[in-house]
Amino acid sequence: MSLTTWSWIFLVFYISAMLGIGLYAQRQIKHADDFATARGAYGPYFLALAFAASTASGATFLGSPALSYEWGLAANWGNFLYPIGVYFGILISMRLIATSGNRFGNRSIPEYLGDRYQSDIMRLLVSLLSLVLFFYLAGQLVSGVVMFEIMLGLDSDWALIITTLVLLIYILLGGAHADILTDGAQGAMMLLLAVVVIFLTMTGYGIEGGFSGMLANLEAQDSNLTTPLNPATPLYHSWWSIFVIAFAHMPLGLLPHLGNKLWALDSTGDRMQFVKLAALFGLTLGMLGVGGLLARAHFGDLLYATGANPNQSLPLLFIELFPTWLAALIGVGVLSAVMSTADGLVISSSQIIANDLYRRTIVPITRPDLSAEQLDQRVLTISRVSTIIVLIICMAMAWSLMEVNVALIVWIGVGGMMAAFAGPLVIGALWRGVTTKGAFAGLLGGFSVFIVLHSQLLEPVWFTDTLLFSAVTWLDGEGPNPYSCAVMGEIVSIALTVIVSKLTKPLPENLLNAMFNEEVAGNN
Repeated sequence: MSLTTWSWIFLVFYISAMLGIGLYAQRQIKHADDFATARGAYGPYFLALAFAASTASGATFLGSPALSYEWGLAANWGNFLYPIGVYFGILISMRLIATSGNRFGNRSIPEYLGDRYQSDIMRLLVSLLSLVLFFYLAGQLVSGVVMFEIMLGLDSDWALIITTLVLLIYILLGGAHADILTDGAQGAMMLLLAVVVIFLTMTGYGIEGGFSGMLANLEAQDSNLTTPLNPATPLYHSWWSIFVIAFAHMPLGLLPHLGNKLWALDSTGDRMQFVKLAALFGLTLGMLGVGGLLARAHFGDLLYATGANPNQSLPLLFIELFPTWLAALIGVGVLSAVMSTADGLVISSSQIIANDLYRRTIVPITRPDLSAEQLDQRVLTISRVSTIIVLIICMAMAWSLMEVNVALIVWIGVGGMMAAFAGPLVIGALWRGVTTKGAFAGLLGGFSVFIVLHSQLLEPVWFTDTLLFSAVTWLDGEGPNPYSCAVMGEIVSIALTVIVSKLTKPLPENLLNAMFNEEVAGNN
């Protein structure tokens, strides 16, 4: 049978399994909090698989190999360093977020920050800023399109529609339970696939001379492909650009679509075990990007041709190396990576509308007379309706971003959020002295710096013949590197958070005790 036939067969099984999990998860949904967080429902092993799968998005399976294909060995600093940054950030922040978030019944990161700083404006502002994560979701849909085009022979329009519909149906059915259950199952499949790809690359499979032969092949194509740094791209041209990869990713695990999974852990005593397992799984998945090196050795520069795209490097490598049926099966594994991040993004985005805007903002003003049961049912309904709206918007965005590297699409969405969160969320979890005004300064300062730098709004010619010319020229050169821009935004966010907090009125002591001290909170 052909690749297309095998792919359709496996796809039918895959979609049936996802919808079956969605139907099972629907039985777990008793109220809106179940839909939003699946609070306290899962153990550390399964949740670690789900968390790692959500972190390793389509960017990991398609965008990262594409970067390795284009820029060689230097791109693989990112594959190793980004999981380290992600899980270090979770380690320093999860105790406060998980504990106080559960205590106050928070359903989203914006709601948590609103309660942390006793500010409805903070909650609203973070909710609105979180909408830039639509780019992240659009990136996952583009990844799904790439897979469906290659494996099923569909045109991009139908591929995008199918990707969106599959997501829509099982999320509408089971909410956060469907998200975590499907992610856990998909995470196991993705780990197996990651091990296979790493093994193939380390042995230089299909290349004469094995691994050393692969390196010689790359060297012959372009000497920059085998150097620790690649001067041809601002992404990996200096040791600064390598350092910022780890630092930039520290707040990633606390973004709304990932941070809310911390509340699904069934026991606070299992937190360290959860982090260790998630870090191990995440590091393994991150190293998938090395597959782009093997793809470049096999295909040369063919994926730069008209109608091709470096995002296709890993799935085309499977087709090149494996029997048709196995290539199709592995293609479903890559599709799992796309879905496992996209579903979490859909849930978190729907909660911005249903929880942060409707339940916490509109209802207290317009319908304070609603009973708890009436409000809960309305929130649940709005969660499902907003899921449809979010996916339609992101589907339209994906149509306009088809030719952009998936990893870079993702960073349009996450870079600004991570720069904004470094102060109020990460420093706010470590230091009880962060004030409301300090949090606002860090949030807005970090986000603004990322936007200005990544958009390259500063023109060096404005500063000709001034002392700032060299600095602005360097900043302009770093603009295309989202990791560098995010780190500079994070530095500004942290600095503003600390400085302004030192100069402004602290939060009430009883609130801080409730947030930072479980024993005191239990006695209040």
